[in-house]
Amino acid sequence: MRAATLAELVDRGYAELTVEGVAQRAGVHKTTLYRRWKDRESLVVDALSEHFATDIPTPDTGALETDLQTIARALVQSMTGPVGRAVQTAMFSDARRLPEIAEGQRRVLADRFRRAAPVVARAIERGEVPAGTDPAELLKTLAAPIYYRLLVSADPVGEDTADQAVRITLAAARAGALTQGSQGSAVALKATDEDTGQE
Repeated sequence: MRAATLAELVDRGYAELTVEGVAQRAGVHKTTLYRRWKDRESLVVDALSEHFATDIPTPDTGALETDLQTIARALVQSMTGPVGRAVQTAMFSDARRLPEIAEGQRRVLADRFRRAAPVVARAIERGEVPAGTDPAELLKTLAAPIYYRLLVSADPVGEDTADQAVRITLAAARAGALTQGSQGSAVALKATDEDTGQE
């Protein structure tokens, strides 16, 4: 069902995707889908969550830098493929006129943040980043340069984009800028002041 949902998303876009269309593509009756998914939104979100869980791994390479590199490169590859392009259209274009997209986007991102938590926890244990580093903020910082190119500047997106995003994220995390609460901002400001010689 999830594969059929993604195929419909790629071929028809979210606005024209229907439970009936997914059922027809999957070769089942629509009541089969409704027994598990209550509506189109839950079907799409479930399919996207599984897609991203498969396409964007939760690595354990032994170092935060290589963990982030694995995630960032996988994100680039996923978002520049057919499903990724369909997701961009659904989540960033249709979102303005289809209210249910916002909730779907929130749920997909929440799943990604949850999967990032072990990566950050291990990095904290190894002393690579400060205690209290927020997995969600770290992942947002990692993804931001990639999405900026995809959605705003239309600059080419490749492995060099992913690697640059990793460098930015590591610098911010090590400076304490991605810790939970206001402490992170204070630590980051102190680090900046020390670098510039300000009191």
